[in-house]
This record gives sequence, C-alpha cells and structure tokens, in this order.
Amino acid sequence: MRQATADDLEFLEAIENEADALFATVFSIVDWRPAPSYTTPSLQSGFILVASEIPGSDPIGFAHVLEVPGSSHLEQLSVMPSAAHRGHGRALVEAVKSESRLRGCKRVTLRTFTDVPRNAPFHLNCGFIERDPDSDFLRDLSAAEQQRGLGYGRRIQMNFDLTDELPR
Repeated sequence: MRQATADDLEFLEAIENEADALFATVFSIVDWRPAPSYTTPSLQSGFILVASEIPGSDPIGFAHVLEVPGSSHLEQLSVMPSAAHRGHGRALVEAVKSESRLRGCKRVTLRTFTDVPRNAPFHLNCGFIERDPDSDFLRDLSAAEQQRGLGYGRRIQMNFDLTDELPR
C-alpha cells in the first residue's frame, strides 16, 4: 500500500468502473453511472492509497479518503475484480486506519450497501460497526447519495473507532 501519485490517478476511474459492475448486476441496473475522473482536483481532498500486485506497478485497487474534522471518511474502496479475494481490499482498509491515525483522526466512517457481500459484511469483518449519521457532513452525504441515484439498496453508516485499538 502506498500514497497515490499523479501517475496513478488515470487508473482509478477504470478500477472503480470494473468493481462497480457488481452493483449493476446485484441491483439489475442497466444505466449505472460511471465513476468520476480522479484527475479532477475537487475529488482529491483527503488522500488516496493504492494497492498493486508488484511494488511500483500499476494500481489494481484504491481507497479514496476524505478528511473532515476529527474523522476520515472512506469515500471509495475499489479493487479490480481480476485481483479480488487476495486481501487487497482488507490491506487497503487497514492502511486507511493507519494513515488516519497518523493524521490525528479519532475514527474512520463510511457508507455502504447492506445487501452486497463485499460491502457491509466485509466492513463488519474489518471491525466497523453500524451507527446513525451523527454529523452534518454524514447527514449531508446520505442526502447526496439519494440525489446521485445510490438509492438502489439499503445503505448504512459505519464507523471504526481509532481510539479503541492500538496500532499493530
């Protein structure tokens, strides 16, 4: 795991689009919206971590994290389907926790689908727990998801408390 470089950004949209194909299948959606371009400056707030099969090679997965006061928000976690089930997603989540802790954050938050196997069940297994949105940022995010058309399945708010766990 490493911080994304400018050269990595061109790969992120394709990674997200391929990973999101699962959602289109699960929810029987024919017009799933494509991922944003990660070369757009407004999408780069916070930090982006990437995973690759071989150090220095092109990314096969990434985590896009927004920083808000006291928290990190895991906005996007995507791994190429061809690289799935090899621990890259879990390694990215653990790297997000570590980086967030280093940045002084007290928790990591995320929003996810409950009925997609690699979503809520995966994050529960990574130590996240379901919580109600408890800040303006998280409530606004929930409303924005509805406006962007992410209302296909049940979505929940999940948190990981960084103060409860010592770094490994």
